[in-house]
Amino acid sequence: MASSLTISVILGVLWAAILLSFATTVTAAYPSPLESEAIALLESRWWSNHSSNTSQRCQWPGITCNTAESITKINLSDAPNIEVGDRFGKLNFSSFPNLVLLDLSDHQIRGKIPHQIGDLSALKYLDLSSCGLSGELPPSLGKLTQLEFLDISYNDNINGSIPPQLGNLENLVTLNLSQCGIVGRIPSALGQLTSLQSLILSGNQINGSIPLEIGYLRNLTFLGLYNNRLVDSIPITLYQLTNLEILYLDNNQLQGSIPSCVGSLSKMQDLSLGSNLLKGPIPQEICNLANLTSLYLSQNKLTGSIPSCIGSLSKMLDLSLGSNLLKGPIPQEICNLANLTFLDLSQNKLTGSIPSCIGSLSKMLDLSLGSNLLKGSIPKEIGKLFDLSNLNLSFNQLSGPIPILSATHLYIVDAGNGCEKIFPDPFEGNSDLSPYMCPTPVTEKANSSRIPYYIKIFLPIAILFTFSILGCLLCSRFKLKNNHVSVQPTKNGDLCSIWDYDGKIAYEDIVAATEDFDFRYCIGVGGYGSVYKAKLPSGKVVALKKLHHLEAENPTFDKSFRNEIKFLSEIRHRNIVKLHGFCLHRRSMFLIYEYMEKGSLFCNLRDEVNAVDMDWTKRVEIIKGIAHALSYLHHDCCPPIVHRDISSNNVLLNSSFEAFVADFGTARMLDLDSSNKTIIVGTYGYVAPELAYTMIVTEKCDVYSFGVVALETLMGKHPEEVLSWLSSPSSLVNMKLVDVLDNRLPLPTSQLVTQNLVYVATLAFACLNPQPKPRPTMKEVCEEFLSRHTSLGIPLRMISLLQLMNREMHIGGKTKTCDV
Repeated sequence: MASSLTISVILGVLWAAILLSFATTVTAAYPSPLESEAIALLESRWWSNHSSNTSQRCQWPGITCNTAESITKINLSDAPNIEVGDRFGKLNFSSFPNLVLLDLSDHQIRGKIPHQIGDLSALKYLDLSSCGLSGELPPSLGKLTQLEFLDISYNDNINGSIPPQLGNLENLVTLNLSQCGIVGRIPSALGQLTSLQSLILSGNQINGSIPLEIGYLRNLTFLGLYNNRLVDSIPITLYQLTNLEILYLDNNQLQGSIPSCVGSLSKMQDLSLGSNLLKGPIPQEICNLANLTSLYLSQNKLTGSIPSCIGSLSKMLDLSLGSNLLKGPIPQEICNLANLTFLDLSQNKLTGSIPSCIGSLSKMLDLSLGSNLLKGSIPKEIGKLFDLSNLNLSFNQLSGPIPILSATHLYIVDAGNGCEKIFPDPFEGNSDLSPYMCPTPVTEKANSSRIPYYIKIFLPIAILFTFSILGCLLCSRFKLKNNHVSVQPTKNGDLCSIWDYDGKIAYEDIVAATEDFDFRYCIGVGGYGSVYKAKLPSGKVVALKKLHHLEAENPTFDKSFRNEIKFLSEIRHRNIVKLHGFCLHRRSMFLIYEYMEKGSLFCNLRDEVNAVDMDWTKRVEIIKGIAHALSYLHHDCCPPIVHRDISSNNVLLNSSFEAFVADFGTARMLDLDSSNKTIIVGTYGYVAPELAYTMIVTEKCDVYSFGVVALETLMGKHPEEVLSWLSSPSSLVNMKLVDVLDNRLPLPTSQLVTQNLVYVATLAFACLNPQPKPRPTMKEVCEEFLSRHTSLGIPLRMISLLQLMNREMHIGGKTKTCDV
């Protein structure tokens, strides 16, 4: 009995030893979950340039842990220096059972999405947008049943179709697969995603029809299917999505009509069905959409008249019905849309006259009524639309005089004989319109009867508009003695100082050279005066900026005029126009500058011959010249000077295309101990956004304007569209730099020219940061221009605007100072 007991004890001990040994072996072979996470992080090599101490992994950039120190979030959107690259597939996804968020957006992965990603069983948020992904979307994404957010947008090289397994993601709230190169049909299985609020599949090559099952997504507020190859009619079930606020179906091949049940979409704000094959009338029920701010039905085959009830949509900002077959008059009720900024009714068969009440739409920026059958006169009330920057009334049957439109933001240029003309011509193709009114030289007494006319034109321009010059500004035949300006009143009380010249003789010479400022010598009309070209007895050609007689009596214009004298007589820089004289005479007030043969940068960019003459090297040098001038104003003047109106109109070019910053009428010295609050001045399209709400002027306002001009110089036109994309950076990932460069010039073949082009573009985007603080100073911009740069590493054709905005192309080098 005792021996039996002894044997049992011995066997028990042996068995316990065996079990302990086995447990130890298993533990060694199968590490704990926390150890598994640590091993997976090391093996991924994502953080190889940061640390190898996994005990501190919860402090690594982009990593968040729970209280048990298990990783719950990997968010590299805030850790741009972590390089994932082709290591993406090396992460052991099954080692992260508690991971709820994985955000690798804007990190170049350059590979496929591994099927193992389906092992992240707890994942709720997955963002792989703008990662350079390729290959097909793995069906294993359908295993992420806890997922609420999935964004794989802006990955051009993804191919294949949408996996129907995505229909298993019953908790999904947002699905964004836009701009991925996806082909094939929209799977009907997506109709199972009943929690979905946002479905964006735009910018792909999706074909076939819109599945009826999309109508099951009753929580949907945003549906974006634009820029695809969708066909057939819009399914009636789509109009059952009563929570929809945004519906973008434009740029497809959709057919059929717009049904009356569109009026059931009561929460709709943006409705875009343009650029399809839709036909039939615009249903009256569309007027039930009381929250509508944007209606885009252009480029279809719509017929009938414009419903007059559209005037009840009081929140409407953008109304685009152009390029259809609409008939009848423009309804007067459109004038009730007090918030309207964009109206396009062009390329239809509209008849009748232009309602004069359009002049009451004070917020209008863009008015396009061209290519219709409109008759009658152009309402003079259009001249009241002070913010109007685009007007098209061409190819109608309009008659009568052209109204005064000088107070708008339309580009007013010289027609060659002293006449003001809008560019591009909004009146082309109306043979019965009277020619432009040209001002006729008259006596001073006759002019005095037209005070209201001139004040009406030039007062708003002086506040909001830039000094536009065609032939253009600046300079002289005189040298400043000892860099000192001595201004002495004459016996008549006049102030006349033309350096190295006697005031009386100089004034008489100028009067003779311009035949008493005859309009034949006028080469441009600006905000508060005209510019004349004059040849003095010595043979020197100069430009005279003369303040109009009536404006000279206005304190606002007089202050601006004297401001320019003050600043230009005190500053000296090779890229800033040099003032060589001025006269404050009882008969006239004018400034004298060197004559700039090429005129303004604005006009040269819009001249087909000069634009081609301005090759990439010249354009880069123009941008550098502007940067040097601003750096001097901001950092070498005491106190600093802010120009406040940097635009392509205020950059002048000499015969060698060298750049000179001009027009200091609105410049301001900064009081470093004050708030520097100001009214908004500057040119529309160039003013820094923060001025609208802070009213505080700083050097960073000039930096933003410089960014606009730099981009305009590279693009050959104002970068309005690109600026609008900056609020949504992801829209820039598929837009390449070569897509926006001025296509009138061949792409550079020299590596050095290419590098300079890319760095100029990168700096331009840095200056366009919506927030002033992150913008570089002009001194920093100047230093970047003068530093040594590394090679690009990738071809010019592959560089996206997003890379430039994120400064992914190497910026930096030796620090130098801007020369003056």
